[in-house]
Amino acid sequence: MASVGERLSNARVQAFVGREEERERFAEALAGDAEAPFAFYLFGTGGIGKSTLLRRLADQARAAGRPIVDLDGRFVSRDPADFEREAGPFLQLPGTVLFVDSFEHCQWLESWLWQRFLPRAADDTLVVLAGRLAPQPQWTADPAWSEILYVRELEPFSEEQARSLLTTTQVLPGLRERVLRFAGGNPLALSLAAVAGAAEWGREETWAPSADILRTLLAGLIGEVPTAAHRRALEVAAQAYSTSEELLAAVLPEQDAHLLFTWLRDLPFMEATHRGLHPHDAARETLAADLRWRAPNAFATMRRRLAEEYLRVLREAPEDQVFTVTDELFHLFRDNELVGRTRTWSREEEVHDRPLHPDDLDTLLRMAEETEGPASAELVRYWAERQPKAFSVYRLVTTGRIVAFTARLALPAPADPEDLATDPVVAAAWEYTESAGPVRPGEHIGVSRFTVYPERYQIPSRVIDLSSSRAQAESARARGRAYGFAVWRDAETWAARVKGSLADTGARPRVGDHTYGVFGVDWRHVPVEAWLRHFISDTPVPAPSGPSGFSRTAFDQAVREALAHWRDAAAFAACALLRARLAADLADPAEELRALLRQAVDTLAADPRGVRARDALTAGYFSGAPTQEAAARRLGLPYGTYRRHLRHGLDLLCEALWQQELHGPR
Repeated sequence: MASVGERLSNARVQAFVGREEERERFAEALAGDAEAPFAFYLFGTGGIGKSTLLRRLADQARAAGRPIVDLDGRFVSRDPADFEREAGPFLQLPGTVLFVDSFEHCQWLESWLWQRFLPRAADDTLVVLAGRLAPQPQWTADPAWSEILYVRELEPFSEEQARSLLTTTQVLPGLRERVLRFAGGNPLALSLAAVAGAAEWGREETWAPSADILRTLLAGLIGEVPTAAHRRALEVAAQAYSTSEELLAAVLPEQDAHLLFTWLRDLPFMEATHRGLHPHDAARETLAADLRWRAPNAFATMRRRLAEEYLRVLREAPEDQVFTVTDELFHLFRDNELVGRTRTWSREEEVHDRPLHPDDLDTLLRMAEETEGPASAELVRYWAERQPKAFSVYRLVTTGRIVAFTARLALPAPADPEDLATDPVVAAAWEYTESAGPVRPGEHIGVSRFTVYPERYQIPSRVIDLSSSRAQAESARARGRAYGFAVWRDAETWAARVKGSLADTGARPRVGDHTYGVFGVDWRHVPVEAWLRHFISDTPVPAPSGPSGFSRTAFDQAVREALAHWRDAAAFAACALLRARLAADLADPAEELRALLRQAVDTLAADPRGVRARDALTAGYFSGAPTQEAAARRLGLPYGTYRRHLRHGLDLLCEALWQQELHGPR
């Protein structure tokens, strides 16, 4: 019979997935290849499979007849002499292979190893170090070491490798997608899920990680968390698509955001990008699942804080900062049904959007003709000449190759006769407005006219995510936008996807050989922020229900919009609140509405509990402060305290004005 060690080794061989390059280079070194490395340095985030790979390499070394010295950095003393004593055979016995796992726990040994210890190795020896931290750059840049040192950062499993592992461990087919979404290619998360499946699932059709799995993953992926504030910062990063220092300051106003952000950035499972910090998928899902299980109310509270911050940025931030905020907002609520029907966050589609360049046009015309026909390609040419800035061109991040394009048209009233005669889809959108509620002079409509991605034509994709986010951000910021329309060729499928968020106009215009569905929303009745709130809360966008067609949610958003446009006379004159009942009888609507708002804010101070709310509203909107941070400084308040007073003030103001809307002034 085989020994226990042999049985364990055989089981590891059968269950092992991936890491082909690392194992091949190590096999070359075992075989004595003169070009093979002497030292292997493997690093990566917790749970990425470093220890598993080391055990697999050790099995290879034993099978090759090599002596093994196996050390764990967690138990190495701070005296180099102790390390040398434990690793003695490596210096004395030719052919020995030294393995050091958890090297980050004895990283202070690194310079001594390179300079003093490793050069004294016996003949034909090999060394394998594995830890969470990359090696010091002076050794990888040293010409002497570069020829005999192999450095490799271990990446998460590919989707194919992850599926292979779940198949090998006999995870039920119906549960694999849920496990893959949770684990994100992290070997530890996949393995724990597989073990739980074998032991606990039986015939169950759903899966969620148990407390034991979450506890093990948190220890493996994250380790010790210094303080409660650091854990809160982790919980922000778990829910937010990207985490910046400004975001931490906004949602954790009482904490030192700079200190917390610096700590987050140094965590081995964090990736720094131009948009902020992104945790690896397994760490994100584990943190979010742990918080949802351990403290569901805190999970919901944090999500609400983040959502309110995103909506604030959408209202108030400079133009160049708003185009990703709806993307961030939808990612926060990605498990909601309405969001899940239309959006995806696939890691396979790394694309970015850029403005249309004249040299791109031939590529766009070819793509349009291949997917929608020559008639549609001519319409692309027409709109590219009339509104080139409406187009976004999507390129692969890795190669720069153009893979898709979209166009978001802004069309002022009255409709241009040439547009109506040229584009049947745009003509259908304008025709719908005539019956649903005519667009007045000074207003306009927005039409997401083209979505051409030949490799994934008009199915949920990262291109559609990004284009939709831009369209919604543009609608929120546009002055006088009356309607927004989206256009899809597979009308019936998309009618089901957007049900509850966009209305099917019933129009089916024909272009060339194809018909298209036109779906829309009247932004005058449902302001963008109110629409987003209903979208992310999984409730259908409400029909108008109050005076002048306003719901309470839409009315509150109209009040916030009016305040946000206070210093822009043209934007204020086009704000939705002017269509409310309380403004219907004003002789000079814009100026008298300003006076009404100022009076309503001042009235809040009649109650001593409303004095700070009045001051926050006055400083934030009426005083000329360029930002809310500046308004907080004018009041001598911490930003978090100011934001709390401002939110209270907005709630009080909206309630007072709503009562006027319903019952008239008292």
